Amino acid sequence: MADLLWDDVKGFFDPDLTGALPDVIVPGTSVEDWQAALDLVEGSGWTCRYSEGGAEFPVPRAEAVLSRPAEAECAELRVRPTAEILAIFRFHSAEEIDFDVDLRELQGQDRLDVLCDFLTAIGRRLGKPVLMCGEGGAPGHPVLGFDVGRDRVELLAEPLVAAEAETCGRAWRPGRPPAQSG
Repeated sequence: MADLLWDDVKGFFDPDLTGALPDVIVPGTSVEDWQAALDLVEGSGWTCRYSEGGAEFPVPRAEAVLSRPAEAECAELRVRPTAEILAIFRFHSAEEIDFDVDLRELQGQDRLDVLCDFLTAIGRRLGKPVLMCGEGGAPGHPVLGFDVGRDRVELLAEPLVAAEAETCGRAWRPGRPPAQSG
């Protein structure tokens, strides 16, 4: 059985309402957690590509990429759990694993299931929650995520309906309540 049903979450997957690139985070991580995530990617068979400033390189050890100088070229790891879905990991700090997914690629139950499987694989490997917030949303207001204790991806916010999200011409964003009429 699917962790989430498309009809229950599709409002959170509308790029026009919540932004096309939601933030996915694993809080409270370390260099060792980053390495475990890199090992998961390598061992999973997922297609991946590591780059720094647009130049491609073999995937480094987490310690090496996280100890790069602040002024170094941007490092990113592009991971495709399936050919149709891309996750882009950015190495901003050891304390938080963060990546983006593109909601335009995540439409329908089949692709939602792939996302849930991906979040679950990461959460299980690290033994930590994996939380998805709206694009630019506050990490304290995730809309869905992998719950370690329940070993599944769950909805963490009330389902979003387009009519509720659009109030006074302003789109709702997680972490910011809808505009109030009146």
